[in-house]
Amino acid sequence: MAQGHLIPMVDIGRLFAQRNVIVTIVTTPHNASRVQKTIDRAVESGLAIRLVQLRFPGKEAGLPDGVENMDMISSMEDYMDEAVQELYEKLTPGPICIISDFFLHYTLKIATKFQVPRISFHGICCFCYLCVHNLKSSKILDNITSDYECFKVPGLAEKVEFTKPQLPLNLDESWKDIFDTTTKADEASYGVVINSFEELESPYVKEYRKITKAWCIGPVSLSHKNELDKAERGKKASINEQQCLKWLDSQEPNSVIYACLGSMSTMKSPELIGLGLGLEASNKPFIWILRGNNDASNQVTKWIEEDGFEERIKGRGFVVVGWAPQVLILSHPAIGGFLTHCGWNSTIEGISAGVPLLTLPLFADQFTNERLVVQILKTGVSVGADEPTAWGEEKSGFKLTKY
Repeated sequence: MAQGHLIPMVDIGRLFAQRNVIVTIVTTPHNASRVQKTIDRAVESGLAIRLVQLRFPGKEAGLPDGVENMDMISSMEDYMDEAVQELYEKLTPGPICIISDFFLHYTLKIATKFQVPRISFHGICCFCYLCVHNLKSSKILDNITSDYECFKVPGLAEKVEFTKPQLPLNLDESWKDIFDTTTKADEASYGVVINSFEELESPYVKEYRKITKAWCIGPVSLSHKNELDKAERGKKASINEQQCLKWLDSQEPNSVIYACLGSMSTMKSPELIGLGLGLEASNKPFIWILRGNNDASNQVTKWIEEDGFEERIKGRGFVVVGWAPQVLILSHPAIGGFLTHCGWNSTIEGISAGVPLLTLPLFADQFTNERLVVQILKTGVSVGADEPTAWGEEKSGFKLTKY
């Protein structure tokens, strides 16, 4: 499971537990280590949450030990269905509902066998859901032959346009087999839960509920109320949270740019270096988060040390290589703008914090989210990225230009 799916699923578990429901979160050991502190704190506060770890059959799948998450691999297969079914039979009290990441379509088979509802979680917004549905049902894409041709999404009040490469992955022919399977599972499920709220995208929630049962339960990150909860959300931060907060406290309100392109960023090192130089040239204080577990980040880290970048930005720039407590940082009054890849978690976290967004989408649903933010909500501006990256490739479709 991708980190961007795992964290909100844990937040959803917290929300249900806060309403006196016994919650069992099932994942693999490596993924469990990323959220263990969050769950431990929830249990200490009196919430009935169980974290159950199932061995990931990496050896059988030809994967190295510990490779259990989508930010470490670039393909998806079903490896866990038998283990999850065996666990289900042993749980006491027995589950009354399965809330499943939509990629785990085999959970429908388990839910059907034990006669309980299966509810799907996609981690995207209703606007994106509706765009995908309208494009599929209208078959407009059958007549689009060029990757550069702009076309309007039918059935929306607004004129929302895309090119084919900018569409979410479930409209990409190369992902057809995967999404055909997950879509069939969703259609046979009881409904979907969505990390959004009606006041944000009311017309799209209303329209999407005509298609399927849908419950908006977000922003789920707001289930974390205090500073420590926000700091420990997700895996261990690569920085000292107090040091980061102390630095933010020293900055003027609404003055700091927070730049983070997600845990699965696919930008090449020259583009990342250009981004760093742009942050330096802005003459604004900034926090810059680098992914930290790929070749591009390693090359940029080396450049930072050898080029003198670190010395030049001393006192004004804060560079983090690895994981950062994003919700904690965004909630600080010094943050004045968020340069984001427009993954839905980041998008709704920025919106929830009241921070304007600078949008730099890379792939998946990110161009759709950009349209919502820039064109419809008008809470952000685009930096001009117009060509996506294929997941698993370290490249992107924009060039940074100095004016």
